[in-house]
Amino acid sequence: MSYRFVYIGLGLLALAIVALAAVFAQEGDAVEVPAPLEAIAPEPGSRVIPQAVVEVDLEVGHVATIYIDGLPIPDPAFVEATGVYTWAPHPGSPVLNEWTPGEHTVRVEWRRIVGTPAVGEFEWAFRVG
Repeated sequence: MSYRFVYIGLGLLALAIVALAAVFAQEGDAVEVPAPLEAIAPEPGSRVIPQAVVEVDLEVGHVATIYIDGLPIPDPAFVEATGVYTWAPHPGSPVLNEWTPGEHTVRVEWRRIVGTPAVGEFEWAFRVG
């Protein structure tokens, strides 16, 4: 009968260790992007699946031009209220019909359309496959 208490105790100890590891585990380094960028995806240096979507989140009041592998993206989806641009390769796209395996470079150039003029750019790369 005492072995049951030992097994229960070991089970509870293992559960506590897993719970503490989940709570105190450090996430990867945060990606530092210059203002007015708020977030980008995929993260620089990351490896993604061929269905990946490029996302650029700018502060409201800015517009962007996005380049993939040096080619301008003519048709990114844009939500003006949030400042989020998204794009993924699709059939009929003049840039890419699908992500090819290997490294891809994204460059975003922005300008402020509200208040004093301000421009900037940021570039990063990720791998497909």
